Amino acid sequence: MDSRVEKIEQLMRENVQREWSLLELAQAVNLSVWRLSHIFASEVGKSPMQYLRQLRMDRAKHLLETSFLSVKEIAHQVGLNDESHFVRDFKKVYGDAPTRYRLRSQVVPLNSGNAKNPDDKKGIHEGDGNEAPSSTNKGLAKAVRRSILLFLSFLLDWTSTFDKAI
Repeated sequence: MDSRVEKIEQLMRENVQREWSLLELAQAVNLSVWRLSHIFASEVGKSPMQYLRQLRMDRAKHLLETSFLSVKEIAHQVGLNDESHFVRDFKKVYGDAPTRYRLRSQVVPLNSGNAKNPDDKKGIHEGDGNEAPSSTNKGLAKAVRRSILLFLSFLLDWTSTFDKAI
């Protein structure tokens, strides 16, 4: 891969929250905007700005799965200060709004293998791949309860450090 493209990728990965312009990126590797766009697209398969947008969405997805940050805080950390714009872009890429994606990513199947979950009710949706609304709501409720329990557990561990210090 062209070393200039690698440098641009590294700059974007390390500073995903920064407001990059094509001119800044081109100057960083001593190329014209047109030449950078051409080389980058031929090496990576997308424009520098499309690549940056994908990096931001990937980072946001990771933060939703692994942190307790709010959607607004995550949007800010990935360089998107307009929360509604972030939500729209995230939904376009991953098929769900960030909050819903977070809840779904925390739902872990209770059983493994091919056994049916007794909470799954197909109803009129049987066979079309969609869950019935009541099953989806139960799954989301479980995810919320699990998140609350994890948070309470964290708080208990954290407060126990104060007891030891006193």
